Amino acid sequence: MATYKKRGYKKPKEKVKEVAEEILDDNTGYVEGESTTEEVFDTLDASANKAEEWFAANQKYIFGIVGVLALGMLAYMAYGKFIQSPKESEAANDMFKAQTYFTQAVNASGKAKDSLFNLALNGGEGKFGLIDITNEYSGTDAANLANYMAGMSYLNMNDYKNAVTYLDKFSSKDEVMMANARGGVADAFVQLNQLEDALGEYEKAANVGNNDFTAPRFLYKAAVVALDLGKNDVAAKHLTRIKDEFKTSAEASKVDALLGQAQAGK
Repeated sequence: MATYKKRGYKKPKEKVKEVAEEILDDNTGYVEGESTTEEVFDTLDASANKAEEWFAANQKYIFGIVGVLALGMLAYMAYGKFIQSPKESEAANDMFKAQTYFTQAVNASGKAKDSLFNLALNGGEGKFGLIDITNEYSGTDAANLANYMAGMSYLNMNDYKNAVTYLDKFSSKDEVMMANARGGVADAFVQLNQLEDALGEYEKAANVGNNDFTAPRFLYKAAVVALDLGKNDVAAKHLTRIKDEFKTSAEASKVDALLGQAQAGK
């Protein structure tokens, strides 16, 4: 289980901040001081603005899985299909408003984004928030999904410790969602200046399944962190795997510079 260090926390050094800016750019990423999701390794030195443009173009795909699962579950419940118990049905219905706020937050920008994520977490209009769902309906499918959305909400609000706490509770057979959850934990660890933990989580995220979407993305992030830790052999291994196994991925066309750096530092 991923944990964060409660004591001895030090403000990240400039080098660590640079690493954070370079690698926190997928659906679980953000810019320090803002609530925005950044691009998936478009370039190692991509600006925040370019990252936001990528997110605007791809957010529907990234978060579509969440919406499909949540809305699909609600639809099944509404028609009386695949109902495990009355508690599952009640939990799904009570989560509907929070899930709506979360979806709106993903598509929002600026201050509205923070406000909507806060409503998703804590509820509004007299309805349960995601935190209520995780507490009141522990053990249900709705609570499991609420853990994912709560973790992503906290990550976007720069509350890294709570992001780790909730994403760590999430479990799914869906490879993309599970990989993104572990990647989100890793992103939080980078901001907490726990790079060793971040590296381990990125490696876990990359090894959830073997798909062309998440594997090369998190292998690349793992390589960036490994280089910062001085683990050039590890970085070279991850970068070589991208070139060999994911030749058509966006990351494959950008690994040469980092690979040269890793090999030169051996």
